[in-house]
Amino acid sequence: MRESGTGLHSISVEEFEEMIENHDDFLVVDVRDPGEFERGHIPGAILIPLAALEGAAADKLSDARQKTLVVCSQCGTRSAVAAGNLMQKGFDNVYSLAGGIDRWQAQGLALVTE
Repeated sequence: MRESGTGLHSISVEEFEEMIENHDDFLVVDVRDPGEFERGHIPGAILIPLAALEGAAADKLSDARQKTLVVCSQCGTRSAVAAGNLMQKGFDNVYSLAGGIDRWQAQGLALVTE
């Protein structure tokens, strides 16, 4: 896990896999558009598109303040913005998945289409 000069934390796919294996208490927030999410997402992820996250939809996460949030997007750009927004809203343990879904798939990890 790395911190940028702006205080934003990112997590690599490998580090996230360790988190999953350790059964850490986390929530995956996918900030892509609904169509992207439907084509495939990380198992257990919840969809809150970036535009909605900047509005009232962040309230959906109010019960998750004690959990670690792993935010993902297609390549990691939108998730970095979303993670910054969540940190400004008072969420402490927020990580942007470095490389996003693209890197997840490049590592050979599966997506689900529930």
